[in-house]
Amino acid sequence: MTTSTETANALIDEATFAGKIYIDGEWITGAGGEAASVEPATGATLAMVGLAGPDDVARATESASRAQKEWAATPHSVRAAVLRRAGHLWEKHAGEISDWNVREVGAIPPLAGFALHVTAAECYEASALPSATRGSILSSEEPRLSLAEHVPVGVVGVISPFNVPLILGIRAVAPALALGNAVLLKPDPRTIITGGVSMVRIFEEAGLPPGLLQLVPGGSDVGEAMVTDPRIRVIAFTGSTRAGRLVGELAGRHLKRAHLELGGNSAFIVRHDADLDKAVNLATWGSFLHQGQICMTVGRHLVHESLFEEYVSKLSEKAESMHVGDPAGGPVHLGPLIDEVQRDRVHALVQDAVAQGALLRAGGTYDGLFYRPTVLANPPRHAAAYCDEVFGPVASVVPFATDDEAVELAAATDFGLSLGIVTNDVMAALEMARLIPTGIVHINDQTVNDEANTPFGGVGASGTGSRHGGAQASIDAFTETRWITMRREPGSYPL
Repeated sequence: MTTSTETANALIDEATFAGKIYIDGEWITGAGGEAASVEPATGATLAMVGLAGPDDVARATESASRAQKEWAATPHSVRAAVLRRAGHLWEKHAGEISDWNVREVGAIPPLAGFALHVTAAECYEASALPSATRGSILSSEEPRLSLAEHVPVGVVGVISPFNVPLILGIRAVAPALALGNAVLLKPDPRTIITGGVSMVRIFEEAGLPPGLLQLVPGGSDVGEAMVTDPRIRVIAFTGSTRAGRLVGELAGRHLKRAHLELGGNSAFIVRHDADLDKAVNLATWGSFLHQGQICMTVGRHLVHESLFEEYVSKLSEKAESMHVGDPAGGPVHLGPLIDEVQRDRVHALVQDAVAQGALLRAGGTYDGLFYRPTVLANPPRHAAAYCDEVFGPVASVVPFATDDEAVELAAATDFGLSLGIVTNDVMAALEMARLIPTGIVHINDQTVNDEANTPFGGVGASGTGSRHGGAQASIDAFTETRWITMRREPGSYPL
């Protein structure tokens, strides 16, 4: 790959990583062979990347287990300094990494820039964890000192997806490392450079000792090896609900924790008193950002019947005016979907909804992997484009008559990730939100938001609850709690 940022001091050098995985501080040939990193906008090969096999997972876990013990005993100030340097390096190399993000992932430059901002912030936030309170003093009925201590779990397996690989990888990698663990990272094979190579290189430059971050990209066999290896005590998985169920089931059989951040079909409620133009602006961002390939994307637009027709018209006009094209070639609103499989799935859902009676008010067409932003008016409530996660730029809009009906519609799903409500009465919105099970609520905002210090996660088919953001959530996710007591003299028992 040739970019304007390719200089003698480039962070990501294809000559170093081409066809390789990263184990114990070295780039080596993986058992899974190699594959092409393909630019979805053009179909061009950007670079060759390495793939791991199950045997590589075993080797990486052995190395990580050895390195972790010394890392956990390292002074907290040293671990914190590594995380701070990593945050600085994400900022220093933002231009170069953003180029990869645009070309390999298909992100438009503003989204690529936002991803770098959040990724750096995650490292800065994690840098406070090594010195965070490690436990508490407990009351005891006995004459002893009773303590609860948070200790590292040991080795953490992180499985991250293709859509926003930087954010969805770093928010598990950074806190896990900061708290004294080692990490095996398995990025999606389609975005290994952005979601894997860049992370390894940043932490190499930041001074992370060898063995603490291992890169093992690959297929489901690699993921299964990570979940079943007894030395990996926690799995942090981000991906589809279907895959998450399999990961959770397998982890349960092996008695290990699995933090599952899964799919969504977020509702966006526009009450009767909403400012229509502001609501449409929010909806456009919520449904079409990154081609709808975000778990928090607005899938279901629930609009008061008095505003419904005008809302659909304005949202459709906005959709039709948006530019879709190669994000590396100039300013566009939407880039490509990740591959033909995803494009064909999105298109099939749209066609099925129309066949069942939905009105196609905008979009519904594609050129290559470039799918037009699409508006479906009043689809049947059982249509998959309305009730399932589409993971494409498709907005389904339905009317409601009362707040109670809006709550019923919003809650009528297995998903429970994010919720947006637009209104002039924020207290009414809060009352509605309390009746709709979700992990995230945004009043007078759309559903796609992310900050490094906030709890993030969903309920139901969207995952196993908040595990990211802020000290306590990270400590709960990546440490074990151990009870310790101390007596001045040995105790005496009546046996």
